Amino acid sequence: MSGHWGILVSDPWLQNQFTQVELRSLKTHFMSMRRESARLVIADLASKMSRLKVVGENLSEEERASYVQDLYQNTDEEVDFELFLKVYLKLQTFANSRTGSPKNSSAFLKAATTTLLHTISESEKASYVAHINNYLAKDEFLKKYLPIDPSTNELFEIAKDGVLLCKLINVAVPGTIDERAINTKRLLNPWERNENHTLCLNSAKAIGCTVVNIGTQDFIEGRRHLVLGLISQIIKIQLLADLNLKKTPQLLELLDDSKDMEELMNLAPEKILLRWMNFHLKKAGYKKIVTNFSSDVKDAEAYAHLLNVLAPEYTNPSTLAVKNPFERAKLVLEHADKMGCKRYLTARDIVEGSPNLNLAFVAHIFQHRNGLSAQSKQISLLETLPDDTQDSREERAFRLWINSLGNSTYINNVFEDLRNGWVLLETLDKVSPGIVNWKIASKPPIKMPFKKVENCNQVVKVGKQLKFSLVNVAGNDIVQGNKKLILAYLWQLMRYNILQLLKNLRFHSRGKEITDADILEWANSKVNSSGSQSRMDSFKDKSLSDGIFFLELLSSVQPRAVNWGLVTKGVTDQEKKMNASYIISIARKLGCSIFLLPEDITEVNQKMILTLTASIMSWCLKHPHEERAVGASDNESGSQLETTSNSSTLDDSASDSSVDESGGM
Repeated sequence: MSGHWGILVSDPWLQNQFTQVELRSLKTHFMSMRRESARLVIADLASKMSRLKVVGENLSEEERASYVQDLYQNTDEEVDFELFLKVYLKLQTFANSRTGSPKNSSAFLKAATTTLLHTISESEKASYVAHINNYLAKDEFLKKYLPIDPSTNELFEIAKDGVLLCKLINVAVPGTIDERAINTKRLLNPWERNENHTLCLNSAKAIGCTVVNIGTQDFIEGRRHLVLGLISQIIKIQLLADLNLKKTPQLLELLDDSKDMEELMNLAPEKILLRWMNFHLKKAGYKKIVTNFSSDVKDAEAYAHLLNVLAPEYTNPSTLAVKNPFERAKLVLEHADKMGCKRYLTARDIVEGSPNLNLAFVAHIFQHRNGLSAQSKQISLLETLPDDTQDSREERAFRLWINSLGNSTYINNVFEDLRNGWVLLETLDKVSPGIVNWKIASKPPIKMPFKKVENCNQVVKVGKQLKFSLVNVAGNDIVQGNKKLILAYLWQLMRYNILQLLKNLRFHSRGKEITDADILEWANSKVNSSGSQSRMDSFKDKSLSDGIFFLELLSSVQPRAVNWGLVTKGVTDQEKKMNASYIISIARKLGCSIFLLPEDITEVNQKMILTLTASIMSWCLKHPHEERAVGASDNESGSQLETTSNSSTLDDSASDSSVDESGGM
């Protein structure tokens, strides 16, 4: 057991912030500090952390001391290993934010959610409060708290019980959370609040939010910058939801010819929004190209031209005539108001170039009036595309899983964004620390095509080291974006990650590899030990479609997890889907980080069924003494566990159409 440093960290969230190698190294540093001082206290850490990577390199001792003092009022508190890790994480994130680390630059407000600076934008807060007041005003549970006053910190107080954030996620992506799983009493005890935040954070990851280094305690303590950062990401996902060809086929009007269609389908929503904006600006005769939602729109001229094209009936000749950008911005907002567009920003936000609020403003204009026409020729062209629903579902799952690992680059499409090999190398290094030879890897931007091939050749080479089935696969196949091969590779990578995590957790396995059969046997044993006769014969057992087996499995690992009064018989398709939705939310509420959809259960997608089972097994192995939690929740559903958000990197994403070559699945 001496090799398993994770045993020394009881907090599952902390365990998942570090690899075993990192924990081992940090433990050595910590023990060295302890030996140097008779008593190690928080005040000592600023000087003693000078030897640590990132923190020591990028922050002066004075900066470290000032930041630690801001975080902890009692700097005389004695430091144990877990507290040391928490301080190190916070200082590391602070250091990254100061140095402009790429980890904080790619996703919308990623810096805001991973940086522990105690500053928030009052303009953004007011905008997001207005959005919440508008979209959640009729919610039965929240209406007694709404409208929220944006001039106060009421938002952060209401967010402390987790209900508001869960409801907001369902506004952004309807059906993500089964609301039967949310604890909605007026007064929640600490365990119930913790469950809501665990459900919220795992569900936020499942819709594409970046929640690296955020724990449930951050929300319970009302850390405003973290709450606001997550809210902004959720709202952004909602506002950009229609910026794809499936939801808005009229976007085909942006294309010059059909060859550009695949390129448009692979663009990030923000890029599509910019392309849409420039399409209309060109029609208006505006000479400049808008490349961002900050400096390029600060003078409000682009907005004036855009709104004149979309709503000419409200055009004010004064808008383009005035010299003062602030006055022009005010006239632009008056024009938007007449169109019926809710304001997401003020004139001051426009001239100051607030990127988040400007993006939200343009996205809302697109939702309200996109100015595109549904030409039958274009729509028929879209209908000729092959039906790749399964590929799309797999691509989504793998993308969300990769993004949840906290790589330096946020990916929007696995078939496009993995082609240079860099993110795949980062993911491999997360899954198997030290396996990548970074000396021969090329970091983006990569101009020379052969450098991309070299990266992908190493991806294939490492895959073979990990015993992936990669017959006749070359690095160039990934560079060329071969969908089938990329999906097959990612499935094997995810499966390897799952089995390694279980092997590390299952200490009594004594180094023995965990197999699919072990997971199957564990699940059947758990359900049978609870007195049920249910069992699954395999991960493609069609009887699993009603969801009952998984509800019994969840109930066996945490007796209070399932409210059986809310479970259907699972006879009709609708009943099966209701059970599947409930299973996913209950698993996330316990602490499982999963990305599957209800359809993956009802259709019995064997690979996703495997990852769901493994995720529940992982949670159970991490909480061996919590299956018989003492005390009862007043809400019949919900465990009493003090779970945390990032309890696992097990993700219920899998590839059904990928080649069945891993483990005979």
